Amino acid sequence: MSGIVRIFLVVCCALFRFRSVAPAAGVRSVFHVTPWDTGLAKLKSDKYFQLAEAAQFDFVIRTGLIGTMLRNGYHFINTSQLVTFSTPVKLFARVAITTRIVYWDTKCAYFEHVFAADGSPCACVLVRMKFKKGGRTIDPTDLIGPCSIVQPESLQYWDRSIEALRQAGLRERERQTTSGGTSAGGE
Repeated sequence: MSGIVRIFLVVCCALFRFRSVAPAAGVRSVFHVTPWDTGLAKLKSDKYFQLAEAAQFDFVIRTGLIGTMLRNGYHFINTSQLVTFSTPVKLFARVAITTRIVYWDTKCAYFEHVFAADGSPCACVLVRMKFKKGGRTIDPTDLIGPCSIVQPESLQYWDRSIEALRQAGLRERERQTTSGGTSAGGE
């Protein structure tokens, strides 16, 4: 529930800064870690994704992308997320998240959310997302413009690992279907 409230507040505040930043620039969003975000005293791992999603909404509003999305009936879906942690974030800490699009091609846009608490980087969430209209994928260049950089090597590795996991899952489901659906443990 706290995620919905946080996104509502982000949307309300971001509307006052609609189109204040170019999509190629980064957007800095600031949040406070509340008791609903923590286990005993540290930010829970799933809350990093929730904060990244709120920062992503802030980004699409402040860059003006939301206007194009709403006019054309587009929405976005996150197809994959990857988080790396460096230091824990404590209860009531002020967390600044810098969001930027690091790369995009004809299918996906790659968002980077760098978390900092007390001025020190503490986590990074990468999000691979698609713009959609109904079941159709929208080319991100239609919203963001042409991408002038080469896909970073780290994103190439990430894409290959996602594809390898997808293929392994397909092979596993195929094997289960052909073997009558028995589990790996036997009967």
